[in-house]
Amino acid sequence: MENQTVSMDILLLERLQVTPQTSTIAFILLLLVYIFILVSNLGLVALIFRTRSLHQPMYLLLCNMSINDAFGATIVIPHVLRDVLISNSERYIHYFCCVIQGFCVHFHASASHSVLMIMAFDRYVAICNPLRYATIMTNSMVVKLSVAAWAVVFIMVAILVGLSVRLSRCRRVILNPFCDNASLFSLSCESLIINHIYGLSYTVVLLGSSMGSVTLTYLKIAYACLRNKNKNLNSKALQTCATHLAVYIILLVSGFIIVILHRFPQLSGHRKVASFLGHVALPTLNAVIYGLQIKEVRKTIKAVFNNNKVSQMNVKR
Repeated sequence: MENQTVSMDILLLERLQVTPQTSTIAFILLLLVYIFILVSNLGLVALIFRTRSLHQPMYLLLCNMSINDAFGATIVIPHVLRDVLISNSERYIHYFCCVIQGFCVHFHASASHSVLMIMAFDRYVAICNPLRYATIMTNSMVVKLSVAAWAVVFIMVAILVGLSVRLSRCRRVILNPFCDNASLFSLSCESLIINHIYGLSYTVVLLGSSMGSVTLTYLKIAYACLRNKNKNLNSKALQTCATHLAVYIILLVSGFIIVILHRFPQLSGHRKVASFLGHVALPTLNAVIYGLQIKEVRKTIKAVFNNNKVSQMNVKR
């Protein structure tokens, strides 16, 4: 009986569809992408905290997203990197580690929505109430919004994963390259009605509040821009909003693709790739889209390239 319990605590993971011939190439590419995600996102956070001119609510809220993206990539990519190179028989994970990973995966995805919601609110106040912006978006308000964004998501995800942990297990194969809530409750042979009800409610509340708040915010911003006859201010407002909206649409589309693919078991291979890319492509694109918008980032990149050119010329001489 003890051996059976130990056996059920060791789970087997499915791997990405990578052939032995391309596994080394896939490993190198994933490693380079992971390094880029860490350097770009954490470098962005360091630059914002180091540069006093960037100590503004918009950029301080951006730190939340960059930290969340680095966190989300770290939860998934190193584990997949290990599994790309090892044999099928060695791709195992302890149940406790699987639960932690599943919690972190959903926490990262949900926090992405909550952080973008408060960033949309920041843009709304800046454009629709510019004279009151400094009094509304104080440092205290930024901290409160950030804490609320993380705390609410933490509670929602804790309940989501907790409902799966309470179930007994009759299977030990995770049909995914990494653990998530669906993988956890799929290990059970018990009734999953409560899990499905809460999971659906969780999705509706998260996506409904996210889409509703962002849509309402941008409708009000559009109305304010139409009333404002200053083309320069409208152009600057639309530029900052376009960046935020592009990131949000990418997040929303990737989320819907994964949810839709979950409904088609015959497309499980595509779902695995889509869910994995969500933890690779989004953190990469977010850092690039937002990073290049900040003048200090562009200046730093130009300075690096100029220094490289100067050093190369000196070496040639």
